Amino acid sequence: MAKILVTGGAGYIGSHTIVELIENGYEVVSADNYINSIPLTYERIEVITGVKVPYYEVDLVDLDALKVIFREHPDIKGIIHFGALKSVPDSVANPSFCFDNNNISTNNIAICAEEFDVKNIIFSSSCSVYGNVMPEDLPVTEDTPLKNAESPYAYTKQNGEVMLRFISNVRDINAICLRYFNPVGAHVSGELGELPSKRVNNLVPVITQAAAGVRPHFTVFGDNWNTRDGSCIRDYIHVTDIADAHVKGIALQLAGKTKGNYDIINLGSGDGVSVFEAIQAFEKACGIKAPYEVGPRRDGDVETIYSNPKKAEMVLGWTPKYGIEDMMASAWKWQLKLAELGLAKEKL
Repeated sequence: MAKILVTGGAGYIGSHTIVELIENGYEVVSADNYINSIPLTYERIEVITGVKVPYYEVDLVDLDALKVIFREHPDIKGIIHFGALKSVPDSVANPSFCFDNNNISTNNIAICAEEFDVKNIIFSSSCSVYGNVMPEDLPVTEDTPLKNAESPYAYTKQNGEVMLRFISNVRDINAICLRYFNPVGAHVSGELGELPSKRVNNLVPVITQAAAGVRPHFTVFGDNWNTRDGSCIRDYIHVTDIADAHVKGIALQLAGKTKGNYDIINLGSGDGVSVFEAIQAFEKACGIKAPYEVGPRRDGDVETIYSNPKKAEMVLGWTPKYGIEDMMASAWKWQLKLAELGLAKEKL
């Protein structure tokens, strides 16, 4: 089977994608700079798969360091590019750092793909590229016009897509941008989940931390949005489903079955879940209360976003397998594993 480079492979979605790649017979090489991850993740991957993944501590902004990976693995056939700063609040607080990291790294990946004759790139994009969508435009499709980015993070994802579109127009590179909606949950084994090196701010891990007593409570950012219950609405997808879609995308490229050199595909469920509904789903699935308080709206947040997933089903043969309660149950299982590993601590 082909060898695939996964950037950001020690991260949340990257690590689950490595598991899915291995279980589908691929060889994997990983690169990560551990800004928001730790090398322990590779041990968790090995527990599940029995495979030691070769990995490099590399900042993708360092082009010379990145080229070392390709020189040492000349048989790489595809790149799945997750390596990016993903925190919306952090990007709002420090936009220049986010711009440098996310945009330069994507361009460097494209440079290496051309130089080392790697023809296939899967770019892990985001639903945040759509900005604040009007209710009449929901669910969004791949043809929904992009609004102004609500955060520097979202802007870098818009830029990444544009960069790859222009590059694929003039180079022998096949790029697929997967606009994934909110990934949550953990591997069903309970052996792998979100393991950031910094304080988490995504909804589901803060729910599980609060339920486990790791933090006293978490904050719901606003209950006065123009939604059915006043909280933001998102399209939650199990992280393993997101990983599966990336594997299906690289398989499509390697089989030469893509239409053209560039494509965009949404990864969503077609339905939106509010923050309060997600909390209720956790409490129902796990039988545990998750203490929270309501705070002010957070800069950079989008009110409502969910997807029409028809294209993913048609092009990739992909549909989500897990529902919201499955996501919450797996996330809780991972929270218990973190306690067992001595890692269930809130990072400041």
